[in-house]
Amino acid sequence: MIHNIAPVYDRDSKVLILGSFPSVKSREQQFFYGHKQNRFWRVLAQVLGCAVPESVAQKKEMLLSHHIALWDVIASCEIEGSSDASIRNVKPNDLSCILTQAPIRSIYTNGAKAYELYRRYIFPANGIMAHPLPSTSPANAGYSLERLVEAWSVIGRQ
Repeated sequence: MIHNIAPVYDRDSKVLILGSFPSVKSREQQFFYGHKQNRFWRVLAQVLGCAVPESVAQKKEMLLSHHIALWDVIASCEIEGSSDASIRNVKPNDLSCILTQAPIRSIYTNGAKAYELYRRYIFPANGIMAHPLPSTSPANAGYSLERLVEAWSVIGRQ
């Protein structure tokens, strides 16, 4: 699978959030966190004090107006469905397009797999530490929406 969703960022982005690889629904919709049960947009909206965005344009506006960039660690891989556990033969994204054009101060990963992949493939190349946040995926049933908002509130303080 090849990642074909462009990163969201601009020259004012200060925070970069990285997922692992787009889900089947996200690939179908050609935008991040497209599965209705993924809590990413609800969590981020609560953290930022915004209404939950519905359209891709609203999602981009929410991110950029709060100086947040969004992309994924993986450029291409083999994956079964949307399962991070099945990911293999990883080729990482080159983050330099974002890091050279935006004053990124902090990098966060959405979930343990994104953090593991970042540490393995990207950190050795750029030397910038990332901070793991709990996954907003519905597969992370151990985290309620309230717990996710609490953990992700660090984004709102940037």
